Amino acid sequence: MENDNKDCNDKKHEFSVEGSELSNFLFESAEVAAQSFIFIVFILVFVFRIFTVQGSSMFSTLQDGNKVVVWQYNYQPTRGDIVVISKYGKLDESIIKRIIALPRDKLYIDFKTSSVYVNGKKLNEYYINEPEFGPDDGKIPEVVPEGYIFVMGDNRNHSSDSRSTYVGLVPIDKVVGRAFFRYFPFNKINKLESAKY
Repeated sequence: MENDNKDCNDKKHEFSVEGSELSNFLFESAEVAAQSFIFIVFILVFVFRIFTVQGSSMFSTLQDGNKVVVWQYNYQPTRGDIVVISKYGKLDESIIKRIIALPRDKLYIDFKTSSVYVNGKKLNEYYINEPEFGPDDGKIPEVVPEGYIFVMGDNRNHSSDSRSTYVGLVPIDKVVGRAFFRYFPFNKINKLESAKY
C-alpha cells in the first residue's frame, strides 16, 4: 500500500513538472514572438519604409508598380539620391524623384541644351530617359532657399517635379527617405545607386 502511494505521488510530481515545462515553453515562445513583433514594427516605422512606384516619372530607372525599400532613419538629403516625398501643399500623394540641388545651391537649367548646372558645374545626367527636356509652369530659382531641395524625375518630359507649381521646391521635412533597393518585380531586384556628380 505504501509503495502504491509512493508511485502515485511520483506520477503526480512527474506530471506537474511536465506541465510546468510546457507552460514555461509557451510563455517564453509568446514573449519571443511579442519581442519580434515589436522589433519588426520599430524597423518598419523608424528605419525602413516600403513604397510602390506610381506612374512613369522615374522611367527607366524605376517603372510603374515597382516596389522599393526606403531608408528613413537619420536620413540627410544628398544630391543624386532617389527619394520619396510625402504629400504637402498641392501634392495630394507621395511621390518619388531624384534630388538635383540642396539648400544654398546655385541652380541653372539651360532648356535649349537640356543641361542642368549646380554651383556652376554641369551635371552628368546619364540616368535621364530622354536627352532633351523642357520647362514646366514653375519658376526655377537661381539659389535653392534654406530648408528646401530641388527635385526632378528621370523621365523629364513626363514628370511633375520642382519645375512645376504642383510640386515646386520640396521642404526637407517632407522627404521620407532614400530609396536604395528595388525588391519587386523579382526579375529586376537591384540596389538603387545615387547619381555621382
